[in-house]
Amino acid sequence: MKFASFAKDGVTGLAIETAEGFRGLLSDEPDFPGDLLSLIREGDGALARAAEILATGEAVDMGAVTYLPPISDPEKIVCVGLNYSDHSAESGFAQPDFPTLFGRFNSSLIGHGAPILRPVVSHQLDYEGELVAVISREARDVSEAEALDYVSGYSIFNDASVRDYQTRAPQWTAGKNFDDTGAFGPWFVTADALPKGCLGLTLTTRLNGQVVQEAKIDQMVFSVAQIISICSSFMTLKPGDVIVTGTPSGVGLARNPQLWMKEGDICEVEITGLGILSNPIRNAVPLAKSA
Repeated sequence: MKFASFAKDGVTGLAIETAEGFRGLLSDEPDFPGDLLSLIREGDGALARAAEILATGEAVDMGAVTYLPPISDPEKIVCVGLNYSDHSAESGFAQPDFPTLFGRFNSSLIGHGAPILRPVVSHQLDYEGELVAVISREARDVSEAEALDYVSGYSIFNDASVRDYQTRAPQWTAGKNFDDTGAFGPWFVTADALPKGCLGLTLTTRLNGQVVQEAKIDQMVFSVAQIISICSSFMTLKPGDVIVTGTPSGVGLARNPQLWMKEGDICEVEITGLGILSNPIRNAVPLAKSA
């Protein structure tokens, strides 16, 4: 099943892909089954029931609506750094034997088609195409063998990073949380429609049509199952939590000359079976200073 979260005329909605295209309902309609986060939290077949209801709704022209992040307000967004050995090498790091984890916050999230904003304070805006796994049910001390049973579905992320702010401190929080830099979407695809752990799928990032990153999901140092198992060993993962699994080599920081995203660029992240997440780059507008 392939779901899309969207807004039309200021009202949020949810759509499901059918043989005739996307069909769905707006949140102010009486049969609206709920947003993705509430459905995932409900569990017990809620997504399948919602799909049946949404398929009876009106046709949704996805070119005429605003895409939203599949999940706009997860409890946790857990990101994994240095999860492809070639990216660790190009970044000047020895490959860690434990996942390099950091957090993003909901305030940084945007949907497919929305502009990624280059902040006023920096020109070092970099791209990072990544696979997203979404947790289906509460997970604590989960083994690697059973970890994929706790995945509801998958999506795509562009972990756009402000590099000079990222490297100002040992923790990467500042450079990873500028407003409107966490592109997420376009769709949420349920795990049963994809290979286990998305193994065999290819991730490709393009900047203005030129391929800048390409790798198999299999090349991750820590697989989706390993990440979930390790994270659940020290914290409880909740339904709807978002795991952003890391980026391969080819980032702008490591190039010579360095390649930064700028006003007018288009960045696309594609993963086989998950679609293409596309976002224009715009300069952020300086905030007016209070008197």
